[in-house]
Amino acid sequence: MTEYIVAFITAPSEDEAADMARRLVDCRLAGCVNIVRGVRSIYRWEDKTQDEAETLMIVKTRKDLFEPLMKRVKELHPFRVPEIIALPILEGSADYLGWLSEVTREVTDDVPDHK
Repeated sequence: MTEYIVAFITAPSEDEAADMARRLVDCRLAGCVNIVRGVRSIYRWEDKTQDEAETLMIVKTRKDLFEPLMKRVKELHPFRVPEIIALPILEGSADYLGWLSEVTREVTDDVPDHK
């Protein structure tokens, strides 16, 4: 089942997360993105402990799309170093994973903008 992944991406606001999510789904780098608002992130940045409200994006996609997905997120994201991490999907409904394969695209060098 490791051909599918769930990627976690944080954004500074729900609106920015929704914009990125729509673009990732529109250009078929993601089949579905859940947006979870009200995430509190405590992290180290520029030698200081930060405590910020963020929005979490939970992205379902294929493992072979991680690199183009990451590239696209870096182009769209307002942070210099956005959180973009992925975990393998070990098991899942065959119907859901079949749908996920159908709605995501084959990897090419060209990632359309789909604004």
